[in-house]
Amino acid sequence: MPKPKLTLAAALLAAALPALQGCFPTVVTGAAAGVLSIQDRRSTGTQTDDETSEWKASMRVPDQYKKPSHLNFTAFNRRLLMTGEVPDAEAKAAIEASARAIEGVQEVYNELGVGPVSSLGSRSNDSYITSKLKARLVDSNQLSANHVKVVTERGIAYLMGILNEREAKTAIAVARTTSGVLKVVSLIEVVDEAETRRLDEQTLGARKPPPAAAPVENR
Repeated sequence: MPKPKLTLAAALLAAALPALQGCFPTVVTGAAAGVLSIQDRRSTGTQTDDETSEWKASMRVPDQYKKPSHLNFTAFNRRLLMTGEVPDAEAKAAIEASARAIEGVQEVYNELGVGPVSSLGSRSNDSYITSKLKARLVDSNQLSANHVKVVTERGIAYLMGILNEREAKTAIAVARTTSGVLKVVSLIEVVDEAETRRLDEQTLGARKPPPAAAPVENR
């Protein structure tokens, strides 16, 4: 029973985040809530570079497009995903061009929609979908949810990560069957199982072993 309660609490917290962010500018980056993870298959250096790329992308948006747009930048392993809404095709192209000029960014996925900015209700629903999807990844017991980055925009679920084929198929299947998801866009980097094992072993090897437990003497 405790597990569903924790899942629901996480879902409700994620759904509330957009409302809490209502006083912030419309340009938002994935780094806003980002933290370095020791379970991430990226190196800590790459994680830091990705968060820096998100910040740079938001700072380089041409001034005339900041106010009438709703923008999210999410970087993973030097690949940058842009989601949200912009007023016209010219804005979409200009923002992409500025993002592609960022040093270290190897690929840009321009998923910006042309049209009015999404409502607060729509963004809250997207956050709730993301939380449900992540919870279902945990419940699947087929892969670590920490290895998949999920971004939901207007009901479209974007998946990023470094996964082997089995893990990628699981993540996509879970996303496709999550309530509220209208479409799944896979941006997953698929590598062989030997590579994911190597990355996981490298991550585990970087951790410090726990301190030895103190001895117990019975009297």
